[in-house]
Amino acid sequence: MSKLQNIIKFHLKELFTKRILFGFVFILFSTISNAQCAMCRAALESEEGGQKAKAVNDGIVYLMAFPYLLVGILGYIIYKSRTKKKV
Repeated sequence: MSKLQNIIKFHLKELFTKRILFGFVFILFSTISNAQCAMCRAALESEEGGQKAKAVNDGIVYLMAFPYLLVGILGYIIYKSRTKKKV
């Protein structure tokens, strides 16, 4: 392999490692987040058992994930369309 190919291979490997690490951290912190507005918290703290409060938290996290997912997919599509033109 040429020197240029080795450099490209090294940078792609490094980029792939960073993406995997970022994805893992993102998933880890999104699952343990406790998202809830102040009004929802006040309304649900009076309930015994906390089952409804947990359901509201899960719903908020679920709704929060979709905009990030859509932006990520859109970014990937734009990235792929631009790299095809350069080749």
